[in-house]
Amino acid sequence: MTPPSGAPQRRPDILPLHGQAIDDLRYIRRTMERAGAFTAISGWGLVASGVTALIAALVATLQPSGEAWLGTWLAEALIALAIGLWTSQRKARAALVPLMNVPGRQFVFSFAVPMAVGALLTVALMDGPEAGRLAAIWLLLYGAGIATGGAFSVRIVPTMGIAFLLLGAAALFSPVGWGNGYLAVGFGALHIVFGTLIARRHGG
Repeated sequence: MTPPSGAPQRRPDILPLHGQAIDDLRYIRRTMERAGAFTAISGWGLVASGVTALIAALVATLQPSGEAWLGTWLAEALIALAIGLWTSQRKARAALVPLMNVPGRQFVFSFAVPMAVGALLTVALMDGPEAGRLAAIWLLLYGAGIATGGAFSVRIVPTMGIAFLLLGAAALFSPVGWGNGYLAVGFGALHIVFGTLIARRHGG
């Protein structure tokens, strides 16, 4: 029935946005975030690597020679790499995100370049008088790789890289004998702290 002329018109009810549409918008937002940043870095993988680094630091102090000390840390580097690859792959699979998407490839390239430089310097210096500075060099180059690669990841990752850079700078100007302790703090404690934060804030 049409209301008489001059009577107030009833406004149609505004239908609320359907729950399915809200879910779709959330899914699109998560997809865009994942496409724009490398989110497959596993926090729990970093924690595990931190634990193995602390064990390596203890084992390294018991070695009778510099070569054995170096071998201990190189073995730890391979173990940490294997842990990182395995846990990152699992995290990416669980999130239904390709591990080597565009941000992932950018992260790997930015990280790999300082690591290659570190490997060359290790080979060049391991038998010379500067071998005692390898700990500082490793921390500095690892921090540089994480900080630059972290530009393609979540914000806490480059922050971790900066922490490694600061620790490496301190190691560079500290007595050579402190190198093993600095490695324990960096690859051990910092990995555990930042890994826990990443796991809690970014899904494992």
